[in-house]
Amino acid sequence: MAIKHHPDIATLMSCAAGSQPEALAAVVACHISACPSCAAEVKRMAEIGVALFDKLAPAKMSEAAPVIAARAGEAISDDTSRRTSSGDVPFPIADKVGDDLDRIPWKRIGPGLWHYPIPLSAHAAGDLRLIKVAPGMKLPEHGHTGEELTLLLRGSYHDEFGTFAAGDVADLDDEAEHRPVADEKTGCICLIASERKARFKGIFARLMQPFIGV
Repeated sequence: MAIKHHPDIATLMSCAAGSQPEALAAVVACHISACPSCAAEVKRMAEIGVALFDKLAPAKMSEAAPVIAARAGEAISDDTSRRTSSGDVPFPIADKVGDDLDRIPWKRIGPGLWHYPIPLSAHAAGDLRLIKVAPGMKLPEHGHTGEELTLLLRGSYHDEFGTFAAGDVADLDDEAEHRPVADEKTGCICLIASERKARFKGIFARLMQPFIGV
C-alpha cells in the first residue's frame, strides 16, 4: 500500500497529546495502524510529551478513556500483532463493525450511496461512520463547519484536492469545499469523522441531511 496523503502534522500532534475528539482520533488511529511513518511520528511526539510531563503528579481521570480513541496508543505499539485485524477493517474499529467490509450491514441513503454509523462513547461529540459509494458516483458539493477526516479503506475517489486511494487521509478544515467522485471501476469505501455536520449546497442534499445524520 503506497500511502500518499497523510494527516496534517497538527492533527498528528493532537492525537499524540490525547486531545482529539474521539471520532477524529478513531480515524487517525486507523491510519497509523497501516502507516509506519505516521505511527513513528506520533510515537516520537508522545515520547516528547512524556519527557516534558513525567515530573507532574498523577491525577485520577474523571471517567474511562474512550476505547476507540485509546487504541491510537496500540497503533504505535512495537507489537505488530496488536496493529492488525483478521480482515480488511482497521483494528481500532473492528470490534465495532466486524473485520470484513463486505459483511457490513449497510443502509442505503441515496442512489449509489450507503452508510453505517459507528457508535461513540456516551458523551463524545462529533460523528463517525463508514460510507460506501458506487463506481462513478458524484457526491453532493459541500463544505464543513469543523474538521473532517476521511480515511480511504477500499477503492479511490478524486476531488479538488487530488486522488485518494486506500490508506490515504483527507484532512479538511471548515474552509474546504469539495465534491468527491468515486472511481469509475471500484467505487470507494471510506471511514469519515467530522466535528460537526457538513454544509451542503444542493437543495436535495440539504433536505435529506436531517434523515441521514451527516
